[in-house]
Amino acid sequence: MNADPPGFGLAFTFACPGMFAGRVPAASALCALVLVVALALGSELRVRVRLADGLVTEEVLEADGDRDSISVEFKQGDGTLITFVADFKQDVKIFRALILGELERGQSQYQALCFISRLGRNEIIPSESMTRLRQKNPQAIRLAEERRGLEQLEMSATVNISRASQLSSHIHNMCSEAGEATYTRESDVRHWLDKGVDGSIFEVLPQTTEVPSFQACHSTKDLWQACLCTYSLRLEWYPCLLKYCRSRDTTGKSSTYKCGIKSCSKGYHFTYYVAQKQLCLWDEET
Repeated sequence: MNADPPGFGLAFTFACPGMFAGRVPAASALCALVLVVALALGSELRVRVRLADGLVTEEVLEADGDRDSISVEFKQGDGTLITFVADFKQDVKIFRALILGELERGQSQYQALCFISRLGRNEIIPSESMTRLRQKNPQAIRLAEERRGLEQLEMSATVNISRASQLSSHIHNMCSEAGEATYTRESDVRHWLDKGVDGSIFEVLPQTTEVPSFQACHSTKDLWQACLCTYSLRLEWYPCLLKYCRSRDTTGKSSTYKCGIKSCSKGYHFTYYVAQKQLCLWDEET
């Protein structure tokens, strides 16, 4: 299956009262029709997405206008549940992975990981736009128009989730199951400290990149040895940019309006210290 063609964003429309005010009557009628659907469906959008391994999954995208946030959630082929939250109020993004445990190797039913970092500009569309986004063909299988580069993140500190509301009100609920396995970067810690965040929220991990005694977990044989763990995930499809169309009113005056989105795919590669390889069994040589 090929990537979404140019103009694919028009497969998604915006429902908003008055959006087409002053434009052609047919456009106003279309907005009214889509608005009825919007009121019925709320701010949740379900999109069928093809993963890198060829499997099809359903992404659930939700926008909360009051909290100015967006969440994306989907299940990978191996059963891992991935949740991403963009908190626009605090400019924070949160990734959570619920990974099925290997019971025969002494792990619990599942293992939770959380990764927190700053939210950059133009990473994802605003929550206000997301609340109005509607899909014309819910049965279509989506592939992103743009495949963005892999982002490498060295997570050098843990976050105390009981005090992390200063960073984002979403962290406690998102990361409560991860507990001490809630990580962030040194550069983000410095940024937040400069903003006045209490330093007691963070605990710096051993400086793994500077200590040669720490091996990568995939090359470590001892399950109880400290090592450098890596975890990778990919958001296969999400609305990253808005598209605009032109229209003319009855007087011939030209104007633009939101008419769709551009979809993106982006991968993330996290590296962090663990006290024992047992906490990183997925990172093994193949």
